[in-house]
Amino acid sequence: MILHFTRNTGIQLFKHSRSSTAVRTRTDTMESKPLLQVALDCLDRDEALWRAETVKDFAEILEIGAALLKKEGVRIIDTLKQTYPDKLIFADTKTVDLGRFEAQIVFEVGADIMSVCGVASDETIENAIHEAHSHEKKVLVDLIGLGNSYRQIKRLSFLRPDYLAVHTGIDERKTNNDLFEKVEIIAQISPIPLAISGGILLDDVSYLLVFHPAIIVVGSAIFSTDNPRKTTERFWNSINTLSFLPESERNYEPDDDSEG
Repeated sequence: MILHFTRNTGIQLFKHSRSSTAVRTRTDTMESKPLLQVALDCLDRDEALWRAETVKDFAEILEIGAALLKKEGVRIIDTLKQTYPDKLIFADTKTVDLGRFEAQIVFEVGADIMSVCGVASDETIENAIHEAHSHEKKVLVDLIGLGNSYRQIKRLSFLRPDYLAVHTGIDERKTNNDLFEKVEIIAQISPIPLAISGGILLDDVSYLLVFHPAIIVVGSAIFSTDNPRKTTERFWNSINTLSFLPESERNYEPDDDSEG
């Protein structure tokens, strides 16, 4: 059987749901496929542009990491958006204060999604969400540093961000089993669409799809290979093919040898 997919399926879903009155839950993502987000994971503007060019045919979201933002400033957002207007741009601002102000800055130069740390105050998160929706953009709340706290996840879910990021940071990463455990717990607690990141390998995709994530983030597994473009294509094909297979035909077991 040959399956045919359009590469803007996820982009269309993003655009159709980006308003303050259309906050999605994970039930909505069960009827669609995850977006493939590629973390550019570098500190140099020219390197970031090379990486973006390499993955542009299959990446649906281009991620500008916090370190790259700090080094290059928000002009890197504008550069990427001007160069790739058909791509969603995620600015990993990791905002902890001044939610409305930082949202204004990144959305006015072309970002489509920004991140706010879950440890931020309710007011900061709410202000960022309000500002994002006024621009028809989105906010991702990053759970890094919060563990699997039931109380914190319920608090953040009540604020209704567009996404919760289940994320093992580079400094804390050991094995992908740590990530899988987090995803399983958080998916049971919160109805908010999930963005999953942290050393994800190609063999992990089938297992992660069990939880109907809205976004799957890949970085090192792409750029540590000899052919990043081909690897990105493999991730895209895996996500699209497996998302539309009956669940009984997927392989859910994560690779025990996976390393972050």
